[in-house]
Amino acid sequence: MKDIKINIDGKEIITKEGKSVLDCALESGIYIPHLCHHPDLPELGACRLCVVENNGEIVTSCTLKAEDGMVIKTQGEKINKKRQLAMELILAAHPEECSTCPKYGKCELQVLIQYLGVGPERLRMRVKPFPKNTSNPLFDHDMTRCVLCGRCARVCQKVRKVNAIDYQKKNGEVYIGSPHEKLLIDADCKFCGACVEICPTGALMDKKELIDLNKNKETALVPCRNTCPAGTDIPTYIRLVNEGKYSEATAVIREKLPIPKILGHICSHPCEAECRRGNVNEPISIRELKLFAVENDEKEIWKKNRKQLPPTGKKVGIIGAGPAGLSAAYYLKKQGHDVTVYEALPYVGGMTRVGIPEYRLPRDVIEEEANLIKEIGVEIVTNKRIENFESLLNEGYDVVLAAIGAHKGIRLPIEGNDLDGVLVNTDFLRAASLNEELKIGDKVIVLGGGNVAFDCARTAVRLGAKNVHLACLENEENIPASKDEVKAGIEEDITIHYSKSFAKILGEEGKVTGIEFVNIESMSFDENRRLTINLVEGSNHTLEADQIIFATGQRPEINEGCGFELGRGNTIVVNDMQETNKKGIFAAGDAIYGTNSVVKAVASGRDAAKAIDKFLGGDGNIEEHLIDVDEPNKCIGKKAGFGYEERIITNEVDVNSRKNNFSRAENGFTCEQANKESSRCLQCDLRLGISKPKTWNDFAGITIERGND
Repeated sequence: MKDIKINIDGKEIITKEGKSVLDCALESGIYIPHLCHHPDLPELGACRLCVVENNGEIVTSCTLKAEDGMVIKTQGEKINKKRQLAMELILAAHPEECSTCPKYGKCELQVLIQYLGVGPERLRMRVKPFPKNTSNPLFDHDMTRCVLCGRCARVCQKVRKVNAIDYQKKNGEVYIGSPHEKLLIDADCKFCGACVEICPTGALMDKKELIDLNKNKETALVPCRNTCPAGTDIPTYIRLVNEGKYSEATAVIREKLPIPKILGHICSHPCEAECRRGNVNEPISIRELKLFAVENDEKEIWKKNRKQLPPTGKKVGIIGAGPAGLSAAYYLKKQGHDVTVYEALPYVGGMTRVGIPEYRLPRDVIEEEANLIKEIGVEIVTNKRIENFESLLNEGYDVVLAAIGAHKGIRLPIEGNDLDGVLVNTDFLRAASLNEELKIGDKVIVLGGGNVAFDCARTAVRLGAKNVHLACLENEENIPASKDEVKAGIEEDITIHYSKSFAKILGEEGKVTGIEFVNIESMSFDENRRLTINLVEGSNHTLEADQIIFATGQRPEINEGCGFELGRGNTIVVNDMQETNKKGIFAAGDAIYGTNSVVKAVASGRDAAKAIDKFLGGDGNIEEHLIDVDEPNKCIGKKAGFGYEERIITNEVDVNSRKNNFSRAENGFTCEQANKESSRCLQCDLRLGISKPKTWNDFAGITIERGND
């Protein structure tokens, strides 16, 4: 399009031929009121608020194309009367009360009322007889607040091309909704949220119970990405998997995760718990898609673009080769520092190597990830226990990072906890992982309800225990272990006893013979996280056992005389920069907050690397851009039955083939499965790409309370 000159309100403007006069004005700082117009949509010209005068004729500026020499007036008596009448007609069918509207303070109609100075007084009020529709999983529809601007229908039809909503008519009333008043899921809505984002009033809103208005917009609308402790760009890599671009997806993943294959096997995936698809039917299998991508990364694009700064001459000693230590080492080396990691065990991996059974995390995966970290120049020394952290400073290291994990299991203080046959989770799993001599009983009871408890129970099955039981405080609904672990445990004939308090361990001649339980009626935590348990009176009962394993937590193994300030659970106290009370010594991972997820340890390692780099004179910027990704396609298309598509789960090895050995218990997705599962994504991040329309406030410098904007 060629450049042309037009005149608006006496101001000469150079613009492109064919652009709407409304856009020309707005881009030049001249405000024209508008409602049905949106910068991302084709024009409709329905609201009549944007009228201007062109050669004596009153026309809508959104549909008027700019021509060379055109002279436009945006103000005048005839223009203002037309606008006021148009607004009065809109308000005649709109609720008068604004303060109860969920969009109060951020409503475009409210701004227009203030600008035009118009109220509903002249025309008779006639609010539309539509009940509020709350039957859809993510959005609420209040058609009494609809101004029929058509923005929602246009974005659904013309931009997303889903065609789930349009103008409808019922009993002489026009409204916007799905055909035949279907539920959105039955209209093949893809729940992308574009209609809600683009609605100028409170007619279409996110369900308030699903959107935290105290969070910023991106955090609220893309919860998967913002729930990941490391901030992995989940929507982008899922989209790339769906496009068959597995190496590109891996590059996106590796921008935040230096050990993605490990996480692909054992990440606790908090992102899935927040996935908005879960409100439609079932969340996306995010972890499995991550694993599929990294296992099918044939081009290793990420290696070509990875960051490496020049040597700084600074030395960092890291104690512990677990997820936190390895992650920190990776980023600190890329910042130019010399990094040596010391590991007390004969293998790298920390608790991922000796605390997670091999059927969940194959050992070659850990070695592969560690070798990639060694590849960039990180030195890893195994079988080297560092008792005195300060000794490394004396040996010439500029900084020391304690990433020692939480390797000490906890025995509950109950009678009989020291009997022969009583073990703790960490000792039991470490012995099994290192192939140490381990006598397994015929009747094993594991105490605890988390994933570690199921690791112990399922390991006992594989070591030959004939009867394995698991007892926990929680009821079936609140057991902390993942549903997948519970399901797998039941399949492997593990008997689960819910709502049990552990009274005492029974024994004869110093050896375990069983345990006494008491049934729990209810349990709760107070504001200080202290547990209160209400027991069922007279419900004491026993269960025979010749081996009992405590899986009731673990803590860092640190001596009280170490000189560090220690907190609850024997954790190392650190400041906001993860530095301890000893200058030059930092800490990360489970050592500072207690047992938690591997992905949180990775995030903690990243944070430690940032802080240490700053301490050593760097800028603390460890971010990497490993691949340029094209802008996502705004058109997502219609797909019959989209909302009913079920979550695809990984292919489990047959129970009889898996429970007698430590081979991998699950096989990953096939290409077809990965494509189908990734296609279920709602692509919530697309909503962030929708432009914000310009209102009078943007031109006048007015700020009104906008809430979560």
